[in-house]
Amino acid sequence: ILQYEYEYNIIYHNNEVPLSTKPYSYKLSTMLSLRQSTRYVKPLSQQLGSPAFFTQPFSNTTTTLKKAKDGRTKVKGSTRKNNNNNNNNNNKIKPVSMYCWGTSKKGTIPVQTFPEEGRKHDVNSGSLLNLDLFKSGTVTDQPTKIDLEKAFGIDNKTVTIRDVVCGPESTGVILSDNTAFTFGANKNGQLGHGHKNDVVVPTLLTLPDSSSLCHDKISKIRLGSNFTAIVDTNNDLYTCGYNGSTLKDGVGCLGHGYFPEEYLDSPTLVESLVEDGCSVADVAVGNAHMVVLTTQGEVLTCGSAQWGRTGNLEAGDQLFLEPVEMLVSESDICQIDSGKDFSLALSERDGIVFVWGRNEKGQCGTGSGLSVEMYAMEPMPVPIEGMLEGRKVVKVSAGHTHAAALTDKGELFVWGMGIHHQPELVTSLIHTKIVDVKCGKDYTIVVDEEGKIYSFGSGKSGVLGLSSQKKASTPTLIDDMIGVKISQIDAGWNH
Repeated sequence: ILQYEYEYNIIYHNNEVPLSTKPYSYKLSTMLSLRQSTRYVKPLSQQLGSPAFFTQPFSNTTTTLKKAKDGRTKVKGSTRKNNNNNNNNNNKIKPVSMYCWGTSKKGTIPVQTFPEEGRKHDVNSGSLLNLDLFKSGTVTDQPTKIDLEKAFGIDNKTVTIRDVVCGPESTGVILSDNTAFTFGANKNGQLGHGHKNDVVVPTLLTLPDSSSLCHDKISKIRLGSNFTAIVDTNNDLYTCGYNGSTLKDGVGCLGHGYFPEEYLDSPTLVESLVEDGCSVADVAVGNAHMVVLTTQGEVLTCGSAQWGRTGNLEAGDQLFLEPVEMLVSESDICQIDSGKDFSLALSERDGIVFVWGRNEKGQCGTGSGLSVEMYAMEPMPVPIEGMLEGRKVVKVSAGHTHAAALTDKGELFVWGMGIHHQPELVTSLIHTKIVDVKCGKDYTIVVDEEGKIYSFGSGKSGVLGLSSQKKASTPTLIDDMIGVKISQIDAGWNH
């Protein structure tokens, strides 16, 4: 038994004592690296009513809870295990095609001419920052097929793309071998390359020797305006970028507490979650806050408390990840997402959407922002009702100041942007089953069950993919993608 703020029982796989690999740095010099050969055992008191995330039985043990030495609230421990669901190394590779459109500012869209031009310069030196091309951005208002070999150096046979993530001003691409590229705006060091220069060509994420994150163990990337969150294949969380300021928009969004430097330009392990035995299933990032979903279905938040971002009715910022108290009883949360200053959480059993945060554009969908009052907010999670009441939602998406939800019948509901202050059914798609949705900045893209893609909203930056059409009030089929079956989509602020 190791005792440090908690008492844990450790089970060694195959009855073998793990070899010491590298001591953790949090005040326990003799603690071994447990994640490769051990697992934490969930206390019996927490076994009752376990959600469906767990399929392995837990042993009959107990845990002693203690107050954290740094004063933060301890979060619920969970069984830590490797997540191999996203490791496709042993699976047959299926070639994919990648299409992008919108405004490529600072290299967010890896169109062939941009990487070729960028490679003529030293990206790390920041010598491209003065080029007008990368300052103003170039609009690509039609879907453009990306040359994967030129952009990422892959053959699309032995290695291909597993995930594409569009942030507000940056892009992330995760390959089937669990390596990743990040590129775009990087003024806060949020892309994790060890510097603060913009990254105008796709650049492989490499880590310093001091980092515990392995470059080929990346499972998920979430990109924000000021910081980035990464989940590895061990379900550990890493963050980098701007931690905020007490004098500006709040502090603590990286989850590392307060540190005077304010910036981290390399992915850094959020040690408090390791100390608490928490495994991360997903993470969402806003402008100055972060939301984490654990493998137990628990929702944690940190960062700026302004506008109710953390969902805990507290006036002070949360420097560490703490449970959202109003969601503690909702142990079956299966999805989270965050817009600029608000967040969504979806329960799996009943399909209820919970929302909290800023509501000046009706983005919370609760109807309480009808006057479009600039100070409107939901300081704690509340269920979204209206037309969603009685329906089972299976997917949600949060954009800049609007959101969308899909029901189990394939119905699409949207709200926010100062247009709808409660969920509104998109009637033009009533006879079409929608299976995926993503919200950007004032626009939405959806995919139907046949793999066809539609867009609607404001498209001044080319984000609609409808050529010269700058606005679409109803979902419009993107003609250039007819005949291409879409399997995955994402939407940033301008691409």
